[in-house]
Amino acid sequence: MTSTGQDSTTTRQRRSRHNPHSPPHDSSVTSKRGVKKGAGLRSSPNLADVKKKGRMKKLSQAAEQDLIVGLQGLDLNLEARTPSGTGLVLDEQLNEFHCLWDDSFPEGPERLHAIKEQLMQEGLLDRCVSFQARFAEKEELMLVHSLEYIDLMETTQYMNEGELRVLADTYDSVYLHPNSYTCACLASGSVLRLVDAVLGAEIRNGMAIIRPPGHHAQHSLMDGYCMFNHVALAARYAQQKHDVQRVLIVDWDVHHGQGTQFTFDQDPSVLYFSIHRYEQGRFWPHLKASNWSTTGFGQGQGYTINVPWNQVGMRDADYIAAFLHLLLPVALEFQPQLVLVAAGFDALQGDPKGEMAATPAGFAQLTHLLMGLAGGKLILSLEGGYNLRSLAEGVSASLHTLLGDPCPLLEFPGAPCPSAQASLSCALEALEPFWEVLVRSAETLEDEDTVEGDHVEEEEEPWQPPELPMLAWPVLQARTGLVYDQQMMDHYNLWDSHHPEMPQRILRIMRRLEELGLAGRCLALPARPATDAELLACHSAEYVSRIRATEKMRTRELHREGANYDSIYICPGTFACAQLAAGAACRLVEAVLAGEVLNGIAVVRPPGHHAERDSACGFCFFNSVAVAARHAQAISGHALRILIVDWDVHHGNGTQHLFEEDPSVLYISLHRYDHGTFFPMGDEGASSQIGQAAGTGFTVNVAWNGPRVGDPEYLAAWHRLVLPIAYEFNPELVLVSAGFDAARGDPLGGCQVSPECYAHLTHLLMGLANGRIILILEGGYNLISISESMAACTRSLLGDSPPLLTLLRPPLSRALASIAETTQIHRRYWRSLRVTKVEDKERPSSSKSFAKKPSQPAKPKPSKGMTAPKGDIPEAHTGKATSVSSVKVSPPGQTKSEAALVELTQDQSSKAATEEAVGGAKLIQSPPASGGDNQTPPASPRQGSTTLISPSKLVGNLGALELRNEVQESPKEEGLLGEAAGGQNMDNLMLMQVFGNQADTDQAMFYAVSPLLWCPHVVAVRPVPEAGLDVTQPCQDCGALQENWVCLSCYQVCCGRYINAHMLQHHESSGHPMVLSYADLSTWCYPCQAYVHHEALLAVKNIAHQNKFGEGVPHSR
Repeated sequence: MTSTGQDSTTTRQRRSRHNPHSPPHDSSVTSKRGVKKGAGLRSSPNLADVKKKGRMKKLSQAAEQDLIVGLQGLDLNLEARTPSGTGLVLDEQLNEFHCLWDDSFPEGPERLHAIKEQLMQEGLLDRCVSFQARFAEKEELMLVHSLEYIDLMETTQYMNEGELRVLADTYDSVYLHPNSYTCACLASGSVLRLVDAVLGAEIRNGMAIIRPPGHHAQHSLMDGYCMFNHVALAARYAQQKHDVQRVLIVDWDVHHGQGTQFTFDQDPSVLYFSIHRYEQGRFWPHLKASNWSTTGFGQGQGYTINVPWNQVGMRDADYIAAFLHLLLPVALEFQPQLVLVAAGFDALQGDPKGEMAATPAGFAQLTHLLMGLAGGKLILSLEGGYNLRSLAEGVSASLHTLLGDPCPLLEFPGAPCPSAQASLSCALEALEPFWEVLVRSAETLEDEDTVEGDHVEEEEEPWQPPELPMLAWPVLQARTGLVYDQQMMDHYNLWDSHHPEMPQRILRIMRRLEELGLAGRCLALPARPATDAELLACHSAEYVSRIRATEKMRTRELHREGANYDSIYICPGTFACAQLAAGAACRLVEAVLAGEVLNGIAVVRPPGHHAERDSACGFCFFNSVAVAARHAQAISGHALRILIVDWDVHHGNGTQHLFEEDPSVLYISLHRYDHGTFFPMGDEGASSQIGQAAGTGFTVNVAWNGPRVGDPEYLAAWHRLVLPIAYEFNPELVLVSAGFDAARGDPLGGCQVSPECYAHLTHLLMGLANGRIILILEGGYNLISISESMAACTRSLLGDSPPLLTLLRPPLSRALASIAETTQIHRRYWRSLRVTKVEDKERPSSSKSFAKKPSQPAKPKPSKGMTAPKGDIPEAHTGKATSVSSVKVSPPGQTKSEAALVELTQDQSSKAATEEAVGGAKLIQSPPASGGDNQTPPASPRQGSTTLISPSKLVGNLGALELRNEVQESPKEEGLLGEAAGGQNMDNLMLMQVFGNQADTDQAMFYAVSPLLWCPHVVAVRPVPEAGLDVTQPCQDCGALQENWVCLSCYQVCCGRYINAHMLQHHESSGHPMVLSYADLSTWCYPCQAYVHHEALLAVKNIAHQNKFGEGVPHSR
């Protein structure tokens, strides 16, 4: 198998193109060739040969026994138990609420009407398993929400319009209707019904088309059109009722689902992934916790993943890159048992709020990628989406994919834009400490600006809603074609019955497919011999004639002819079998391109990928995959874009050479190389081989330098290299040189790829080329492993969910080095490969250590769906609290604008004190989240809970909160209602507290905040000790230097919750209520759950300011 001492020059000479008229090599020449692929060829065995065969037989038996043990955990015979079908909940009752005071409010019943009409037009309703919506019980709602909050929402059924509007205005971007509570309960219950159906194996996956949305709703807080958090409830419900241990929540709504994040940010049993518009904090909900630097807290650290988009117009390529480089690798390491999707479609092109440029086809791709997780247990729950046409198209595309239809071709594939690359790079850096699969090779990739041929930045153009393309799914007679002919067993070794390339290979595969019922599910297509014209498209006429001539040769002549090539045996049936193998591949191509089938497998031999234009090599005679590719281009009438993926453990030297100058064929090979000593030896399989002339960059080699490469390495290569390039190439047909000699137990490969992994590799490729993918058998010499592996791939092609992978170990470091080497070489040709972790010099701060930069001015935020003007928040993302949880009567003698009408609650994720009173928002300032700049989390010490007054007390006090005429008639507020009900006129209601010299913006600290102007706990503030304050003092418990707070009762210094939460622990143990932040000199009251500004605090703030900046607070002089 492995060459001994052969350099690349000798190898090229040994495998050089042969002169058909040259005399056969004599035996002395043959004996000097080194170790060939497979067994040697001699006419009569000697004692050494007999011993060798005995050793090989024992080795094969031992390897096979090991494989049997390894496969015991894989049960492919699941035909009777595999769940099928897609569940759907779409209930007209969910349309029985709307905004009473704004008929044009974007979240309205017409959203579901548009979706239903689209699904009916496409016949999707009849294809789904329909489920009746049910109401979530109060006990189920309490899995996420507080009882007092649920009771408060329940009382809204009995309120009049005025009372509903008053209550709605205490929250951010919501409206209330007498049926809001009922419909929210019904929406949550609908998702729970699908959880029961999926986990009870009634269906494979499902979609809940519901409203109101839910992912902004928090423990005791309405927010952003949301009352109850449906996906959060579903996750907790699955854990409690169905004993699910690990849940993945994917949120692709254009707004960050802060409510979901806050619910699970300390929980390692739920992995939360959100990809959303952020714009450095200028986009709603304006939370620092929405940035990539927030990764969770405590035991949940690393289980919150945010990918923030910092510009509009993000496309499919950006979303797909986030999934490939970040979500899928982490998800496979996490191994979820259920996947829930907060499926908002406001990132689609044409949506007035999202202003993104994703397409329905792109969301079909995202859905397909998620279907490979959790054994296919996937539930989509509708969130946002406010362009009716794009919303309907997006839902339809995702539902098509859930039903097993192929993903449409992407209209604008390309590569992620620089802004997306920056966001992903930062997120990768933040998450790498927590996930072994994200660890990159130690080799540093060169800076992007040094890459030759780097793209030129396009000028930004004003975003305009484009026309949506109409999607079309092919109507097929059958899904998967199967080509096989037993006649191909007529090629066999006359001199060595133990030769690894034996006839039983294809027979055992077919038997296994029949045993599992897979063959019967496929459309059997008759094999046919390749025509001379088809063969001559890849091979020379002299070579074809020379192989044809072997049909009439005698045994000795056949032996001599075989010796002319590298690792070849020939028998009288060889030409016919090789011709039939190539023709079978062509027949399958015809069926796929004609729409007769969607995809297919060709169980053929002899293999083909080593065959050169005029030379047989490595068991191969005619290059079946190459012949099929050229035939596909011939019958399509143009240079069809074809992706050839070669996962055979040996490098497909023949295929590479045949297409190395052709940019219409992208050849990607993953193979053992062992620094040029593994068959076919030499440097042709090196990563430095990239193609020639116009084909430069279209040859991609991932060269493994050693054995034991397995599932983690192949999946890492798929996510980091193969799929990014493939999506950028956007093929119209995918051909796989499907050798299974990298499978565990193979006597030649020495690798450890499992059948389950092959199923996943196949599934991931099926998102390309409108699902047109063909697997053509190459190598694989363990009869059990090739049979199980091909069966696993066939299942994927038939639309079955890939099986769960066993616990993945970290990828081998030498394998990561191979991937990094290839990535480094091809970054200049493929922009999709430029997503890498940032350089150490730009490394963001550790999740446990944050450096705070000087604050910059911040202005109030707009309501949901609006973006703060760029001039308002320069280069900054802003924290914002949208958490008004309870209403209370104003103290005597104070007007509504002077008093706190609501009790502020901490945002439950960042717990950052970024709360908003009625009409106000605290905008915590931070540096920009670009490149590798250090990020500063919200400076809050608390992890506490939400406090609510009783619903009865609230309802009794509604009379004290009558809307004033001037507020009701405010044109600006009416305009905001067009964006989000409940939005406030921030300019009129914001209270600014400014500390520092306003002329010196680098040193000034600004607070845009509506703090409590009084609280009963200010009496607990004690005078500053004689020694004064030291704002550089570390936490007394852990020694942390960042985000520290000082207790205003005992003046102990402890760290905030973003470090180790020691100040919260101090409050809980001592009862001391008020603390001062050394980061921004704000004061926080634990019992009131609010920021406080009162004259009793001015003295301590002045002393702290003097210590921090060398001068007192200017306005206090």
